[in-house]
Amino acid sequence: MPTVKQSTPTLDTGHYRRRRAAELRDPAFRTAYERARIEIAQVDRVMRQLDALREASGMTKAELAHLIGRNPSTVRRLFTAEVNPELKTVAAIASVLGARLEVTPGEKPAEHIRKARPARSVA
Repeated sequence: MPTVKQSTPTLDTGHYRRRRAAELRDPAFRTAYERARIEIAQVDRVMRQLDALREASGMTKAELAHLIGRNPSTVRRLFTAEVNPELKTVAAIASVLGARLEVTPGEKPAEHIRKARPARSVA
């Protein structure tokens, strides 16, 4: 009997790419988009580091949830989905894992992001 190869339907994302390309031509949209990308990447990096520490300690997500007083499904979502966790929760996880959160100077903001900042008023 011949084997029938089933094809997996693919989503045509061409429309979305064209739309985003058009939106990125707007300086205000581009600034907000780039800022959001940077913020998301930073949060993802912190959560990956915390998850690596959790795994290295041999702790399950359910055990971690219990130690920080959260629902296990909430903690699972923090490590597996694109979420924006509260800093208080991230700090609690870091504390339980024996880590500390630190903000260190990084690269200077991109020129288009600096230009987009509202001017401070001097009173």
